[in-house]
Amino acid sequence: MRKRYLIEVVQNDQLIVFCPPSLLQENGPKRIAFGSNSMAVEFLPHPDRKDRIVMSRVIQKELQFPEFKLPLHVFLDNQTLYIGPLVGIFTAGFTLLPDQLLGERTQFFSKLLSVNKNVGALAFVFGEQHIDWEQGTIEGYFFHDGDWEQREVPFPNVIYDRLPNRRSEGIPKLVKVKKRLQQEYLIPWYNPGFFNKLDIYERLLQDHSVDKYLPETHPFTSFSLIERMLSKYGHVYIKPKNGSLGFGIHQIIFDKNTNDYYCRYQDDDGANRLQKFHSLEKLFERVFAKQSLEKMVVQQGIHLVRNEQRPVDFRIHTNKDETGCWHVSALAAKIAGPGSPTTHKRSGGEIKTISEIFPAEDAGMFEEKLSNAALSLSHALDRNVEGIIGEIGFDLGIDRNGDVWLFEANSKPGRSIFSHPELKEFDLLTRKLSLAFAVFLTEQALLHPEELYQ
Repeated sequence: MRKRYLIEVVQNDQLIVFCPPSLLQENGPKRIAFGSNSMAVEFLPHPDRKDRIVMSRVIQKELQFPEFKLPLHVFLDNQTLYIGPLVGIFTAGFTLLPDQLLGERTQFFSKLLSVNKNVGALAFVFGEQHIDWEQGTIEGYFFHDGDWEQREVPFPNVIYDRLPNRRSEGIPKLVKVKKRLQQEYLIPWYNPGFFNKLDIYERLLQDHSVDKYLPETHPFTSFSLIERMLSKYGHVYIKPKNGSLGFGIHQIIFDKNTNDYYCRYQDDDGANRLQKFHSLEKLFERVFAKQSLEKMVVQQGIHLVRNEQRPVDFRIHTNKDETGCWHVSALAAKIAGPGSPTTHKRSGGEIKTISEIFPAEDAGMFEEKLSNAALSLSHALDRNVEGIIGEIGFDLGIDRNGDVWLFEANSKPGRSIFSHPELKEFDLLTRKLSLAFAVFLTEQALLHPEELYQ
């Protein structure tokens, strides 16, 4: 059981750290460390035997430890007492406005960093421009007492990847930062990269524990592929391989009675459209004239359960906790907007709890099925995807037979479901777990690095 200790700083220049006697056993600590900084000090038992660690101002300055009076974890390894963890949250898109540090994402980051005290970790936000490679320091932004403060700190114990989009992920200088911190400094980096729909599907298809959740999915190759799938399923979805937020998703429906084709999509003005065509070729000429079809995937259509005649799918968040175990951290129903091919809120979709749309006995059954599927898929992705994953957002569907289907897995899930009043507590839980996982990674990197880098 990990313990947390309040870290106090006193006004003297002694190289002495006072700490609880329980930390000063045989072969006890000789050095104290914070992030990538460490120094030799003398350790003495705290005279009041309180659960706190007291360091002098000179030690604080040497370690570059921000005095925020937070209870932090300690890790003892090789006669070094590590306090922290210090968690760097790597992102891009910083502005020059103090109250809008990261534009429209500022509120998300301030809420994320506000769980510091609950988790027992010290987290800050930074970009590549804030790193001083020569000094081994970062000018990081902390959110403390309702304000942003910039402090110089050492390199962190772990890094949480919160790059905003795929474009930023591919910027060469950001790729170089990530590679250097991971390879030269061996800093664990979690939640790297955005998922590619087709790549994720093909990896999961090899894992027989979850292949039952996977709708038939192919890269776009020809009209004959779509004709075959329409004949088999009645409707298909065409999606960008690297899409997000429901942009670019089209539903194609085939009416066997009239031999007509229908396409449901959202146009450039944000309006939901449904168009009828006499041939698949005409449909593609009209709707996909400006699309790069080689960047698309074709996915089996599922006849979903409905609420008030509108299709319903589900967003499930999973997170690893401070022990490295997966948990379902949030679950919500999403109801498609009128005439929309997706359930996204921006297309008129509604967010509801499962209990709001199903009777109690059905709600419990669906929640159990969805939770079991999300946990199985989380473990499968862990086994089949490179890098350290700490959180996933799944879009799952349930068909009329009660079977669960995976539509998408998101490595950086959106948070629109938390606008629902009854899901606020899960918003807090997902934020707490995303930083609590950093505590686990820090401990692994210090005490069991062979397991982390195997």
